Amino acid sequence: MPGVSVRDVDAQKFIEAYAAFLKRQGKLPVPGWVDTVKTGHSKELPPQSMDWFYVRAAAVARHVYLRKSVGVGRLRKAHGGQKNRGSCPSHHVDASGSVDRKVMQALEKIGVLEEGLKGGRRISQQGQRDLDRIAQTTVEEEEEEEEDDE
Repeated sequence: MPGVSVRDVDAQKFIEAYAAFLKRQGKLPVPGWVDTVKTGHSKELPPQSMDWFYVRAAAVARHVYLRKSVGVGRLRKAHGGQKNRGSCPSHHVDASGSVDRKVMQALEKIGVLEEGLKGGRRISQQGQRDLDRIAQTTVEEEEEEEEDDE
């Protein structure tokens, strides 16, 4: 199927596939604090998955791919959630800016992202090529699963 892009693939399946690719590749620099840090002050505990940094990096790469230019503030809002305030009403709280900034810096270091012209980050040519290739393999795997089910 020629011309498959990230838009044509289910988000969850693509993010899982790209996170596995990043982990298998081994080039993404992972900070030492990933096992102890929370992803925002609305959370009580750090993520339970050991691969959460790769999953967040895949989600950030997909988010930037779908838009022209994305900054840390926009990612904080996208990855934020509801803060449980006890008996008071819940409110939306942005995610940790440090985590999203370090993810973007790591993706920039391996060449997936580059700095935009008016600030923020945008997808690079190499990054777009990698993400489209992962999307292509994800679609092919889905087609094989459908054929096996029949």
